[in-house]
Amino acid sequence: MRKTALLILLLAAFVPMTLKAQCPLENTAFSSGEFLSYNLYFNWKFVWVKVGYASLSTVSSKYKGQQAFRSSLITRGNGKLDKFFVMRDTLQGYVTPTLSPLYFRKGAVEGDRYTVDEVWYDYPAGKCKLKMHRLRNDKTHANSEKTMDQCVYDMLNIFTRARNFDPTGWKKGHTIKFPVADGDGVTDAILLFNGRDKVKGDNGVTYNCLKLTYMEWSKRKNKYREYATFFVTDDKNHVPVRIDITLNFGNAKAFVTSMKGTRNPLTSVVK
Repeated sequence: MRKTALLILLLAAFVPMTLKAQCPLENTAFSSGEFLSYNLYFNWKFVWVKVGYASLSTVSSKYKGQQAFRSSLITRGNGKLDKFFVMRDTLQGYVTPTLSPLYFRKGAVEGDRYTVDEVWYDYPAGKCKLKMHRLRNDKTHANSEKTMDQCVYDMLNIFTRARNFDPTGWKKGHTIKFPVADGDGVTDAILLFNGRDKVKGDNGVTYNCLKLTYMEWSKRKNKYREYATFFVTDDKNHVPVRIDITLNFGNAKAFVTSMKGTRNPLTSVVK
């Protein structure tokens, strides 16, 4: 489930923009100790069936001796989903206190495949240097390096940064362009703002939300392919309440069941 969570992501300006290398940004959206949980649903014969759960946690930590935030995303399918597609994903990412990526790892059991992606980040002379590693399903390894003039993110660390952008003044159709890395290389991605909506979580609470669509460039189709739509709280927390996911074998949805340790008041709650 490569596109699961990931991710929520943003900046400003109606014209697509590219983020510059390292790009420190003040964190105002979350604090250590935040824990979010979700129910997962799969569309089976036109019926939405609950098939598992996901959780996302953020804590203060250290990476190679420097202060950092560590985020962990876990997705687990239950027996109902296993009939169609086994899903056991564990993602972990480290960012600096100013939200520059330091490290990313994804271990994934998806169907009959097991893969591991890793990305290490460094910032020499204001550039973004990447070391990437993939353990393939056939147990072979792929290693590569790339240095870029702009910020590069991954599907988990972009989430921590994106939650801190201010959407004030955004209009429907507003887009953000950025490169996203995994263990196999760097791909162009965009986030499209699709307006606002009210969404009810599985915790029984309805929220005013921003609707954001995440897409990646497909070399095979020579166009951007839609992977997920996120409904995030329209307040300073920008917590995902609902995620609609397009998979190779169908469609899935995730609805929030609980939010613990959120940093700011949830002013998006519909009274």
